Amino acid sequence: MHTSAPAAPFKEDRHEARIGSTDPARPAGQVARRPRVATPLMRIVAALGGSALLRRGESAEAEVQRHNIEVAARSLADLISEHQVVVTHGNGPQVGLLALQGESYGAISSYPLDVDGAESEGMVGYMLELALRNALPGSSVVTILTEVVVDPADPAFARPTRPIGPTYDAATAAAASRKHGWNIRPGANAFRRVVSSPEPTRILAIDAIRNLLDGGMTVICAGGGGMPVVDTAGKLYGVEAVIDKDLTAALLAEQLDAEMLLLLTDVTAVEADWGTSAAKPLGTVDPVRLRALNFAAGSMGPKVDAACRFVEGGGIEAAIGSLVDAAEIVAGTAGTHVLARPGSTWAESWDPPPTESFHPQSKRR
Repeated sequence: MHTSAPAAPFKEDRHEARIGSTDPARPAGQVARRPRVATPLMRIVAALGGSALLRRGESAEAEVQRHNIEVAARSLADLISEHQVVVTHGNGPQVGLLALQGESYGAISSYPLDVDGAESEGMVGYMLELALRNALPGSSVVTILTEVVVDPADPAFARPTRPIGPTYDAATAAAASRKHGWNIRPGANAFRRVVSSPEPTRILAIDAIRNLLDGGMTVICAGGGGMPVVDTAGKLYGVEAVIDKDLTAALLAEQLDAEMLLLLTDVTAVEADWGTSAAKPLGTVDPVRLRALNFAAGSMGPKVDAACRFVEGGGIEAAIGSLVDAAEIVAGTAGTHVLARPGSTWAESWDPPPTESFHPQSKRR
């Protein structure tokens, strides 16, 4: 059973050990990737990308998503057996499909996006909770429908950019736009509906999530970025929007004092010059250098932004990589790792790790 047994003593210099160690055999100015012995108990916020639930080109059938979630759960099981883990997830395809289903029934008005978001968070949370219980028999897992406060004056409400739902060809997209009044924009290979995506400012259930973690539970929360609500004169109201789940994950990790923000997707690492012959995976990088690169707003961009925000806000480490490599990413041998290294340089490709390892431990911040 997953419990929150007392953590082993932590070194006070974990942050310095993690970002300050370099391999003397490497050329000056490069940072070596080092395997590390995992902390006895780290608090990790793991954000599953949409590909963990529905891969590109797959049918949105429930059984397809169930299978993909079972694969994701097996990948997370090793982490959950060793660490305190909070799991969050995307819901773009699911919330868009629910909205489309609602529009197809003309007897009543379609439900607003915050309600569709709650439905999708419950659906995915249920599937993920069941899969984690099966992967870790006897474990304690709980799903929380999570309200997230946004600013009603956020300019994002006037500029819909967040893609949701299925993809369309040009003719189908034009017809859907006329019929439903949706904003539909072209993407890399197809058209998708876009909606407002305001910034998350406050997670209402943060105290409950923290208490559940301290009680030994694995928590699934803030799915799809959480249900967007506004606080007006002390009263809460849902709004028509979808919050970016990676930005909510960064806020969640910050407010929970997590040691690591783990952003899991379907690529092994962030790549500089992605899509070109000069593309190179990034090993260890600081936020300043990472923000100087260009990433697609609808795919890697939000993950990079979330990783940088977490580290810039005082977080120890954020990492981006493949879901199937989750344990290796936490061990430091896979993925892209974002660390606060002001003025330092960084490695642009994988490095053969040295034989020694180091033990990055700290007190809970």
